[in-house]
Amino acid sequence: MSLSPENIKQVAHLARLELPADRIGPYAEQLSNIMQLVDQLSNADTQGVTPMAHPLAMHQRLRPDAVTESDRREAFQAIAPEVDEGVYLVPKVIE
Repeated sequence: MSLSPENIKQVAHLARLELPADRIGPYAEQLSNIMQLVDQLSNADTQGVTPMAHPLAMHQRLRPDAVTESDRREAFQAIAPEVDEGVYLVPKVIE
């Protein structure tokens, strides 16, 4: 697929990008090359290829799910302007 300078101008307009006139030609060529590569990839035979979640066959190292912080809610709420039954009270902003 080959992109024309008009295509590049239209994409730049839709993306709200200011594109100098001297860069339109090189961008058209570069984007056309990218589109050709995508076309080549879409023609690849993927029959019998199983989907992967990750390209490397390795297990994820997980840390133990353990509490590392103490409960400091009371200390934090002691300095809050308004608290009621463990929740922060804030001014109403929507009428």
